[in-house]
Amino acid sequence: MPSLDDKINTEVKSLVESGMSILNKIQKLDSSLPANEVVDVSSWVTRLGQLIRRLYTESSEHYKSYTHALSTTNFYNLHSNWNTHFAQLVGVSKSIQHDITTGFLIDFKSIVQADIFADFLEMGEYLLQEGYKDAAAVIIGTVLEDTLRKLSERNGLPVANASGKPLTMEPLNVELAKQEVYSKLTQKQITSWAHIRNKAAHGEFDEYNAEQVQFMLLFVQGFASDSLK
Repeated sequence: MPSLDDKINTEVKSLVESGMSILNKIQKLDSSLPANEVVDVSSWVTRLGQLIRRLYTESSEHYKSYTHALSTTNFYNLHSNWNTHFAQLVGVSKSIQHDITTGFLIDFKSIVQADIFADFLEMGEYLLQEGYKDAAAVIIGTVLEDTLRKLSERNGLPVANASGKPLTMEPLNVELAKQEVYSKLTQKQITSWAHIRNKAAHGEFDEYNAEQVQFMLLFVQGFASDSLK
């Protein structure tokens, strides 16, 4: 089964190629695009919009360019002398392709992921300070597991078993250490924090204390920050 990145690459390649094909056809028209071909344009524009929303934020330049082009009066009344707004969208699709080939998109996704994980860790820290060590342990442990999953994906390591079920924290941890993504010492530390998360998730609340969860938080804050640079 193709990975998510492979699917994204395929979709972007398709959008660039079909967008250029539509634009070349439009530039040869003396009158408006036939109604049946407007369907193809509408489908292409929708696909591009969906892709931008999934990969970027609404504050991104790609999204701003997309919405600016769509705001053009008579957007679908396309012909040889009225197509610069559609050409702008084709340019956006090519910019996304450039982001992927240069690795910028990976860096951008890492920044977003790091911000999301920081929010959850702040939530875990707040719960811990308020005396809810068990809820804090679950949240902090979830961030740790997600970080391991992102780190595995980045290094081309499996994140699911043969049946497609997502791997849990310890198998991910073992494989990352085996491939020397990080040290055996880090592996042992993660194993100990995984035990606390599991105890919290299974209601074994007397098996650990708030101080241990505090140390767990400090570890995950540093580990997630370093891993998702």
